[in-house]
Amino acid sequence: MKVNLTPPAGVLDILKKFKKAKYEIYIVGGVVRDALLNKPLYDWDFTTNATPEEILKLFPEGFYDNKFGTVGIKNEEGRPYEITTFRTEENYTDNRHPDKISWGNTLEEDLKRRDFTINAIALNNKFEAIDPYNGQADLKNKLIRCVGNPNDRFGEDALRMMRAVRIAAQLGFTIEPTTLQAIQANASKIRHISAERIHDELLKLMASPYPADGYLLLHNSGLGAEILPEMEATFVVEQKSPGRHHIFDVGTHSVEALRHCQSPDPITRLATLIHDVGKSKTQRILATGTITFYNHEMESAKIAVKIADRLRFSNAEKDKFVRLVRWHQFTVDERQTDSAIRRFIKNVGLENIDDMIALRVGDRLGGGARATSWRLEEYKARILEVQKQPFSIPDLKISGKDVMELKNITPGPMVGKYLQMIFEEVEKGLVNEREVLLDKLTELQL
Repeated sequence: MKVNLTPPAGVLDILKKFKKAKYEIYIVGGVVRDALLNKPLYDWDFTTNATPEEILKLFPEGFYDNKFGTVGIKNEEGRPYEITTFRTEENYTDNRHPDKISWGNTLEEDLKRRDFTINAIALNNKFEAIDPYNGQADLKNKLIRCVGNPNDRFGEDALRMMRAVRIAAQLGFTIEPTTLQAIQANASKIRHISAERIHDELLKLMASPYPADGYLLLHNSGLGAEILPEMEATFVVEQKSPGRHHIFDVGTHSVEALRHCQSPDPITRLATLIHDVGKSKTQRILATGTITFYNHEMESAKIAVKIADRLRFSNAEKDKFVRLVRWHQFTVDERQTDSAIRRFIKNVGLENIDDMIALRVGDRLGGGARATSWRLEEYKARILEVQKQPFSIPDLKISGKDVMELKNITPGPMVGKYLQMIFEEVEKGLVNEREVLLDKLTELQL
């Protein structure tokens, strides 16, 4: 089968040079899968019978500094084209890396070591598909299936189990039964994988079109208990009780909240998933039968810190993640003062407000509430209005220089005290306009 596609000029140049030098060269990897699915094409990868040294003779500007036989060549968009020599791999005693890598002789040997059938399709220089493992049939049937024995594939690299789930969530595919059973049988091997690699796969999963279904796959395959064990306990925590709006247990509610979270940001989506994780420790059942979870957001924030540290979040990721979880239980009330809304904005962070709202909407919809709430819409309008006022002294329309000139004083503590007094007046309602602030400053005395 010939695949209809128009590669970038750089790809055509690579194919032309290898053909002229009489080397075999094939397009492989996710770009082939995406071409067959008529999706946008990004990263172009190749495999060849030429050794890295021979590749560098064709492309002297290329770079090669790894043991996997991959030569990188810069392309028009800044991402390198990667050309890897055919290879075979032997023994994976750590469930992460091959003990021995050897250059292979044929394309078939190279495709045999790949993870899934849909990723084991190659295109020759005429763009004809070479598909020894029937990956095209699995693409048509929307199935994730391992190449060969799935126990062997997951034993070679345990992260492939997470990749199966992530690709399924990205494409809207299902994992075929034998492969899924192998994930369930090998789930504990994910402990051999570094936190950094798990972090990357988890955030890719959260960024996919179907993050809620992806998490359910993690949960049902046993990977969830290994990666986010804190979530597992929430599926047996009941919320339905007299006087409460909830219709699901905590775990199911959390998954549905994720399903309805409109933010595309993976950190926000993960925060939405675990926002109620603290309810497993704070549940109380009153004599009336009513179930309460007082201060669960604080407990959830503590757990969020542990998750962020365990999965090696960056400082920025951790800060946002924990803030969203800690403050998700904010009050939406038209009677709130401007000062209360300002405190909320400071706690959440101005840059996180939209994502906080997205989490809150997902939380409501995931609990069975209506899609719209006039109170929430009013609250959003109030947030915008309050933002017009300064949040700190540097936001004032006057500066220390203005204070020194007007009060005829030199730099020192008095300047800061005057600015603090002006800021307090603004917090009480004084308009943050230069002339108004200067007039008020004239009246103030220390």
